[in-house]
Amino acid sequence: MTTILLSGVISMVIALFGCRLTIAVLRKRKLGQQVRTDGPQAHLGKSGTPTMGGIVIIVASLVGYAAWHVLTGDPVTASGALVLLLMTGLGLVGFVDDFIKVFMRRSLGLRSGAKLAGQAVAGAVFAVLAARFPDSYDFTPASPHLSFLTDFGVSVGPVLFVVWVIVVVTGTSNAVNLTDGLDGLAAGPVIMVLAAYVIIGDWQFSNDCTTALFPGCYAVRDPQDAAVVAAAVAGACIGFLWWNAPPAKIFMGDTGSLALGGALAGLVIVTRTELLLVLLGGLFVIVALSVVIQVGSYKLTRKRVFKMAPLQHHFELAGWAETTIVVRFWLIAGMFVALGLWIFYQGAVAGLPGS
Repeated sequence: MTTILLSGVISMVIALFGCRLTIAVLRKRKLGQQVRTDGPQAHLGKSGTPTMGGIVIIVASLVGYAAWHVLTGDPVTASGALVLLLMTGLGLVGFVDDFIKVFMRRSLGLRSGAKLAGQAVAGAVFAVLAARFPDSYDFTPASPHLSFLTDFGVSVGPVLFVVWVIVVVTGTSNAVNLTDGLDGLAAGPVIMVLAAYVIIGDWQFSNDCTTALFPGCYAVRDPQDAAVVAAAVAGACIGFLWWNAPPAKIFMGDTGSLALGGALAGLVIVTRTELLLVLLGGLFVIVALSVVIQVGSYKLTRKRVFKMAPLQHHFELAGWAETTIVVRFWLIAGMFVALGLWIFYQGAVAGLPGS
């Protein structure tokens, strides 16, 4: 566990200083966020704040991951590389969106259909590649089964598997993207979920079926490397959060939020815990559902359930201070992560993976 956290420390340091440099460059070039005029009026004062900090998160994560492998001498694994590839691919989709907002001065950015198509392509490429690269035990990075604490049920087949991965990737990345609406709001909960996956990956590595077959062992290809990826991305987010805490000096933009959603989606797939993310990322689920409820209600009844969606903006318009919303949402996120880890631990104690 100590060596795994080394990747997080390296990423954190790079992000901490990388963000400072990025802020200076973007301010000098007067490249900042274009704020929508139909949102909370308090946000108008944030117009011009440097954005695309997600680039720093991605670079710091990649360097932290690579540095860990150089320092330890452990080879890069297919699972770790594919998760980071998915993260970078979705970050590229977000970068195009941010580029349109910043350089073309269009606050809405990339069209929703084009953005969804980009996410789907990234998810499909990841799914196809993750079903390949079997190790000596014939384990591939991903499994064609649904999973909660481990795989269950029969194989869904290659076509449905690709569809399922696209659903997981687009759903997770969009949920994180919707949550990224206030200073520090998305980064904090993402760090918590990533910390959970450092624990999960390390636990799976300690109880790996490739070491010995026993009730409760985990048939996962590269659990330790999944933990290294989670630590590297979490460290990068911590370094970024130093500058993103209210009042934010830089925003992650869609470059960051889509990339982080991709990292979470990739991690749940390679650790065989896809449905567990619904609990661990409970805050993201709630925020995404608030948008679904708002849109559905308006289309059916022409009435809105919330003052504004996503949910955090409803509380802004209700008079809550931004820091109050952020801290309370972090508390909710922490409770969901604790619940998810408790359920994972109970399953491990009961010997569910190998039973």
